[in-house]
Amino acid sequence: MVINNWNLGIIEFQEEVKVVLLNRANVVLGIYEMSKGGISGTVVDIRIILAVALKSSASGIILVHNHPSGDPEPSDADRRITERLKEALGLMDIRVIDHVVVGSDGCTSFAEKGYM
Repeated sequence: MVINNWNLGIIEFQEEVKVVLLNRANVVLGIYEMSKGGISGTVVDIRIILAVALKSSASGIILVHNHPSGDPEPSDADRRITERLKEALGLMDIRVIDHVVVGSDGCTSFAEKGYM
């Protein structure tokens, strides 16, 4: 499901962030395209993610972004933004279920790695 929502022509060129919005049963309500940046980064605005989650009545989200380098290993910045997002959305009882990093060498799930 994750890779089908990416333009494979630019996945190794431009970093993108998407937010999968989920209901209480973890059924996908929609996918919000958060931002598109450059080769080494893009913007993750927690306030916008919170607004989108509230407007869609989401009970949970999954943050997904790609690494143009192809290496799906999360960076320190990836870990920090995940923690900040969990804190902010937690105040509104919205769960951050996972953060998935997509690379040409595969995907890394924070939940599967025990980072959540």
